[in-house]
Amino acid sequence: MLALHTMTTKPWTLDDCARHYPPAGVQGITVWRQHLEGHIPQHAGDRLRDAGLDIISLCRGGFFPAPTAAERQLAIDDNLLAIEQAHGLGTPMIVLVCGAHPGVPLPEARQQIADGIAAILPVAQQAGIKLAIEPLHPMYAGDRSAINTLAQANAVIDQLHSPKNLGIALDVYHVWWDETLQSQIELTAKHDRLYAFHICDWKTPTLDLLNDRGLMGEGCIPIMQIKTWVNQTGFTGPDEVEIFSTHYWSIDQHDYLKKITQSYQQLTTM
Repeated sequence: MLALHTMTTKPWTLDDCARHYPPAGVQGITVWRQHLEGHIPQHAGDRLRDAGLDIISLCRGGFFPAPTAAERQLAIDDNLLAIEQAHGLGTPMIVLVCGAHPGVPLPEARQQIADGIAAILPVAQQAGIKLAIEPLHPMYAGDRSAINTLAQANAVIDQLHSPKNLGIALDVYHVWWDETLQSQIELTAKHDRLYAFHICDWKTPTLDLLNDRGLMGEGCIPIMQIKTWVNQTGFTGPDEVEIFSTHYWSIDQHDYLKKITQSYQQLTTM
């Protein structure tokens, strides 16, 4: 099943996404919180489901590390709000971009991430919400995420005694380079932790490390190989297209949506 993150078509409103995704063959949606602003989550969820979209997850929670206890508490409070929003939206999952801070050493940041997740886990569990840790590429270790590999994400879950509602969102953009990727995918799935699968491509040269992702087939990521590894574990979730691209956000979004669906069809018929 093909799903899109609302950030993929960033210029569109949530209503635009509800209107235009289904006719293009998109069946699922991950809602970014900025696209939820101004909406009552319950009403937004009803609107998306009425349009025929499966609400895969809410993105994003996380950003736990900070130099002071007060700042870390603010992050926890924001994550509790995200759980409330996800429950209202009617989605079963929140994706966690765990965070990092240049003033916090990586080992300490990873412990703060574990502590932050531990603080919100009981509330998420009570609300019926799963939390999916998304490892980010090491280039983001200084300011966006101190969790950079599937192994590190699995280590956090192990540290927290493998709660049933804590797992991992695998994004090929962030982990394709990891020589242990196949074995880590198998390990993650063995412990029922593989919650989500995000796809896009790594363009070379990359003009912007955050906002120059490519359409599937436009770069060097072996997406079908990774997808095969994921599918071989029995994973049945959607293929979620998550593309940050200043270039693609600048063009007509209807044309861009056609490019997305065409590149996905080409990928899956290879």
